[in-house]
Amino acid sequence: MASSSSSRIFEYFVVCGLGPEIRSLDGSKGYQGTEVMYMPSFLDQFPPSNHSLYPPPPPQLPTCVLPAGVEIYSSGVDSNDVSTYPRSYPIVLTEGDGSKIYVSCIAFRDPICEDIIEAYQIPANSFADKCICLVSHSPSFRVLRDALEELFVLCFSPSGCSKPMWDIIAYLVSNVPLPTPGKDRVLFAIENCLLSVEAPPKESLPHADISFQPLVQCLDVDNLIQLFTAVLLERRILLRSNKYTLLTLVSEAICHLIYPFRWQHVYIPLIFFSGVDYIDAPTPYMMGLHSGVDTSGLTMDGVVVVDLEYNRITTTEEIPPIPEPELSSLRGEILKLLHPNVMGIDYMKINLGSMSDQLVMASAKPWGDEHDFHLRLIFLRFFAQLLSGYRNFIDNAAPSGFNSQAFLKKRSRSTSQPVESMMMITQFLETQGFLDYLERCSNSEENSNNLLDKLQDATGRGQNPLTIFPSHLSEPEIVTIAESDGVAGPGSKYCYKSFPSNVRTEEQEEKRRSILAGVSGAHSAKHIPSSPSVVVNGDSKAESLSPRERAAERERMVLDIKVKLQGLWLRLLRLGATEDPLSSFEYGTILALIESDAEGIGGSGFVECIREHIHSGWQCRLTDEQFIAVKELLKTAINRAAARNDMLTVRDALEVSAEIYRKDSNNVPDYVQRHLLPLSIWDELRFWDGYFEYLIERSSNKSANYVTLVTAQLIIVATHMAGLGLPDNDSWNMIEKIAEKNNFGYKQLIKLRALLTHLQQLRIGYWGVSIGKGQSLSSISMPSPRSHDASDESQQPAEASGLGRSWVASMFSRDRSIRSSSFSRANDATSGKGDVPPGQKKVQTSIRTLRGHTGAITALHCVTRREVWDLVGDREDAGFFISGSTDCLVKVWDPSMRGSELRATLRGHTRPIRAINSDRSKIVSGSDDHSVIVWDKQTFRLLEELKGHDAPVSCVRMLSGERVLTASHDGTVKMWDVRTDTCVATVGRCSSAVTCMEYDDSSGILAAAGRDVVANVWDIRAGKQMLKLQGHTKWIRSLRMAGDTILTGSDDWTARVWSISRGTSDAVLACHAGPILCIEYSPSDRGVITGSTDGLVRFWENEEGGIKCVKNFTLHSASILSISAGENWLGIGAADNSMSLFHRPQERLSGFASPGSKMAGWQLYRTPQKTVAMVRCIASDLDRKRICSGGRNGLLRLWEATINI
Repeated sequence: MASSSSSRIFEYFVVCGLGPEIRSLDGSKGYQGTEVMYMPSFLDQFPPSNHSLYPPPPPQLPTCVLPAGVEIYSSGVDSNDVSTYPRSYPIVLTEGDGSKIYVSCIAFRDPICEDIIEAYQIPANSFADKCICLVSHSPSFRVLRDALEELFVLCFSPSGCSKPMWDIIAYLVSNVPLPTPGKDRVLFAIENCLLSVEAPPKESLPHADISFQPLVQCLDVDNLIQLFTAVLLERRILLRSNKYTLLTLVSEAICHLIYPFRWQHVYIPLIFFSGVDYIDAPTPYMMGLHSGVDTSGLTMDGVVVVDLEYNRITTTEEIPPIPEPELSSLRGEILKLLHPNVMGIDYMKINLGSMSDQLVMASAKPWGDEHDFHLRLIFLRFFAQLLSGYRNFIDNAAPSGFNSQAFLKKRSRSTSQPVESMMMITQFLETQGFLDYLERCSNSEENSNNLLDKLQDATGRGQNPLTIFPSHLSEPEIVTIAESDGVAGPGSKYCYKSFPSNVRTEEQEEKRRSILAGVSGAHSAKHIPSSPSVVVNGDSKAESLSPRERAAERERMVLDIKVKLQGLWLRLLRLGATEDPLSSFEYGTILALIESDAEGIGGSGFVECIREHIHSGWQCRLTDEQFIAVKELLKTAINRAAARNDMLTVRDALEVSAEIYRKDSNNVPDYVQRHLLPLSIWDELRFWDGYFEYLIERSSNKSANYVTLVTAQLIIVATHMAGLGLPDNDSWNMIEKIAEKNNFGYKQLIKLRALLTHLQQLRIGYWGVSIGKGQSLSSISMPSPRSHDASDESQQPAEASGLGRSWVASMFSRDRSIRSSSFSRANDATSGKGDVPPGQKKVQTSIRTLRGHTGAITALHCVTRREVWDLVGDREDAGFFISGSTDCLVKVWDPSMRGSELRATLRGHTRPIRAINSDRSKIVSGSDDHSVIVWDKQTFRLLEELKGHDAPVSCVRMLSGERVLTASHDGTVKMWDVRTDTCVATVGRCSSAVTCMEYDDSSGILAAAGRDVVANVWDIRAGKQMLKLQGHTKWIRSLRMAGDTILTGSDDWTARVWSISRGTSDAVLACHAGPILCIEYSPSDRGVITGSTDGLVRFWENEEGGIKCVKNFTLHSASILSISAGENWLGIGAADNSMSLFHRPQERLSGFASPGSKMAGWQLYRTPQKTVAMVRCIASDLDRKRICSGGRNGLLRLWEATINI
């Protein structure tokens, strides 16, 4: 009986390659030629996918084992061309719980299956990339590789193998157990090849079945130490090489060298090529990327790029060096191991029994396991020296469990070095790796095997460091796995020209046949645009059939397709909640049938299936996932029908789209029809004219008055136009022409116009202005609850790519923030040089670039004229900007000092600055180093350092009475007294990180929100929580408070208006197509302004009947990062470095004297020409008409418009 997967060393054997559903990497279906790369998919596996005892292999496996995709070739292996040879390489995957999966891969060219070649009409005798894999949770790289290579050689051996290949694989996977660490050595055979596997004792160094030689061969000693330091400080690490094996081995080796610490962040030693945009993720990671992948379009700001081919490390952020004397000691020990003859050239050749002599002896041999062990021991000794006496400073009462300040002071005394020179140690003590180590030390079992503590104790007693490791006096017990008897007869030989397929189940075979049949139909239709013919054994019988037989055959084919569609449609609706319809067999087959025939049988049949289902009593409600799938299928069917001039199918699809819906977050029906606007057929008068004629013909009440009959049908037409979201003018022009053609009276026409306007207002009032073909949204990569539905493209991402990307995204999800790579792909908008819009003054503007930071700008604060009165007096141009950066510096800028704007640099933080605020006399800053620093605004002297948060500080606010309010990712909001340097109280607690905070000093009301999707409200003076405002389903990114009203913007694509006194949500603003990053209250007219990652700014007006969107602004092409509203002026900034300034004319502010919308009174005043830069933060000084942006390149861009009001 086979053992469970947890006790077997080989958990899966998997084959990946070109499956029956062929898609290119960009999502295009079908065969596109040999110059295109295709999506890999699962082909075969053992244990089979339907095996109940074993969990399935990772779904992202095909994308990861063939990271470049699948290429199709005209030939196989060429002995004269090395590039055609099979490649053997390991990869490592990380699961959601942090555990690793180790995979050995062999990629090779294999003949494409005949049925796929025939279905897709691929040239005969073509080859494609295929990859066979052994999957394990044990890091036994060598045995995984040896076993897989033996299977590969055996399969293609001219002498063949004695048993069927899949029988050998099944026996191998099912019967080879995991060895007991330090006790067993398992022997097993694959045919005549004997292999063994064992694991070191638990008391020894962690199992590392790799060679460290590639690491020391690719990097010299200084670069090795620099990479080691960057990993230790948890920087963003990108390894580059043109060899997959090198990327994995170096990644694993460097992770073993930081033992006893563990890499705690994203770990992808070999990332698939299409996932290159994840390199711009802001959180720490270690990833490997093939050097052939272009990264020129990425910012790479702060990324440590390690080029293994050229022994080169580049980064834009300084990596603090390891302090002395540890640096010299570490460097010297490594050089002794690598170059013993040079390092020991002056020494006498005598053996004094020291550790160094043993290293020299080991180094005299060719590189082997001893060298690997001694290299790891060198780094363990480094940690023992660097952290000498650290156990005395473990303090459970401290927030992090360790008294870092006391440790650094002790080290400063012992080394006679100032604490300020220990930047590397300071940063290391704050890493997740060090905190995780302290937590594991509290575990008695792990602490008993702590080699770092043992080494420090042995060194203190003067013992040989090797004594801390278990001795190898006893040989491991040999466990022999007997060979399978097999089922083959004596002398049987099995030879293969391609890697064989495993036996498929009936269900798998039926699914494969259905997919390929749909594809074959598509190609048949392309080549025979007339009536379909029957093909048997490759010979067409169409010519031998009579017209009557041909018609009967066609009718049979149509019926067959419709029956299949009916079954597929019903199965699509019955998919489980955890199944993605877009990745399902049903969706793919329906789509193939719609696209497959030139006569439109698939498209018309699909629409007819839905219509019949509706008539049978179906309620027409879909889940969100089903809704997206049905919408895409209908769009494809309409596009195909329009191309064939099949208006009947278009008409039917229009009508069923008005019936099918989903419920949005407010329980309001959202019909499929609203999402079909981008299709061009709706712009054609001929369609609507024909549809009107059809309605007249179909009308059952033809005896009614002619005017009544025409009116009723025109109302139906108008309702569909409004449901689609056609622009009001376009809709009316077409209705007017149809009415004129049918002698429609002007009185009825006026009533019809009123109806259409009413329908449009109802739709816009809730959904906003529809985005049509001329208003396409920018491509935004940030994950969101409706990311698939936000796109109007007809093609969905391919399944394998989607799985790969969702896997990588899940690894970043624990520290999710805005993906900076989303900004890098935003389209540049041309502005600032064109004609001046009506009502806009042509004013002289000034744009300046402020230089001083060496890292990305992460915080920006505007100091108003009122705040700097004491410093500069009542100057017309008074006002400062204060910036914070990843370079850990705070800088104060005075725009009035042209050419020398930098007024002061404030030093004190040790990690990136995240929040800045100020009042008349002080500046306060919060940082990732968990601290808050208060500075004197006149002398720029550090006044107090406030420590008490256990995570990065996200918000700071100066209050009256020498108080400071701070919020952190630890979920707390604290109030501090600057005069006593103490935390007065923890005034609020959230269940997760706080990302935004507002406080009304006059009422004592505090509001904070963040990752826990709840807006929390406290009365600080009463010392109690007032409200928990629940309604959002994703992160709350922005929050504003004005009197009794709280405004929130969320990643769920909605904003909400809340009443504090009633504790209710007064309105949900749901017209954006992306997360809402900023929300602002317009005090002059009580309106709301929202900005989103969709690049849109929406103006909302508060009326007695509710809140409605009255104006959209589409100048920006990337995420809106800042909206600042005053009485007369409005400043907006976006991630693509575009800015805009709005002005409200004075006459608009006179209450209700002026007719029309008040919010619509905002007029674009000026927008400068933008430059190529990725912006992180923006601040506006509306008093002085200044907007300042901070970029990822460390530059500030100050735009100052000289305006005479």
